[in-house]
Amino acid sequence: MNSPVALVAGASRGLGLLIARELLDRGHRVAICARDAEEVRYAATLLSTRGTVRPYVCDVADRDGVQHLVRQVEDDLGPIEVLISVAGVIQVGPAESMTLEHFDEAVGTMLWGPVQLAWAVLPSMRERGHGRIGTVTSIGGKVAPPHLLPYATAKFGAVGFSEGLAAELTGTGVTATTVVPGLMRTGSHERAMFTGDHGAGYAWFAPSASLPLLSMNAERAARRIVDGVLEGRPHVVLTPVAKIGIRVHGLVPATTVRAMGLANRLLPDAPHPAHTETVPGYVADRRLGSRTVRVLTTLGSRAARRLNQRHGRTGQHGNP
Repeated sequence: MNSPVALVAGASRGLGLLIARELLDRGHRVAICARDAEEVRYAATLLSTRGTVRPYVCDVADRDGVQHLVRQVEDDLGPIEVLISVAGVIQVGPAESMTLEHFDEAVGTMLWGPVQLAWAVLPSMRERGHGRIGTVTSIGGKVAPPHLLPYATAKFGAVGFSEGLAAELTGTGVTATTVVPGLMRTGSHERAMFTGDHGAGYAWFAPSASLPLLSMNAERAARRIVDGVLEGRPHVVLTPVAKIGIRVHGLVPATTVRAMGLANRLLPDAPHPAHTETVPGYVADRRLGSRTVRVLTTLGSRAARRLNQRHGRTGQHGNP
């Protein structure tokens, strides 16, 4: 009997790479996809010693591309038993520096992506009476954080989709798991996109995604995510901060919004006049040139090297 097939979307780096590795270690044959051909091929070489892994190039925002991807994976490996959507983009900056194109990219990747992937695999899963679908959302999809508005918009939609899908699939043998992580040390700060005052934005975001008290070890997060998806649990909430944030927001939503407003006032304003130039984190870091910030991001930078987030060749590529 062949081992089950899993598809991990957004697996060229970061958390997606770790989830793919975890599934391989549990005996799955794994298809990984990402937009960048070079990155996803390199990720496959990193994973190849652990089992059968196939790389595919796909932009999950492309509806026809997603349909083609699923057909290709099933032709190559067999029926997809497990789908985990991880693909994401992080855009950091004040609202006045964001454009509608930032929203297009965020919603296309992190909302339409999971919807289109699920709709591509669901017919055959329903027919077989078994399947597992996991959608990695965020605490930013439960409590809207400041300076991450396109991201929060997409993640709120992904939470609603995944929770609603879980209810709709009750009794079919197919399950949908909503994964709600807080900050994780995946090295994503080096590939996050910064608008407004790039250096000042990087100076608060990068340490937040790197310090142990604020962020979670990514390997441990990947194990818990795969456990929850394979068990068919409706929810997997990671990190104490995420759990507390969800409960507080549920009890006192108006107070939570006001608190986020106060936090927003502490974050850097957009330059005047506001501009919308967007740069990746590794560029913002270079422009900032702060030794203090680099010390505070030591663990995150180690994760970036380990998880294919670094910009450039020789295993230094970069998924949130």
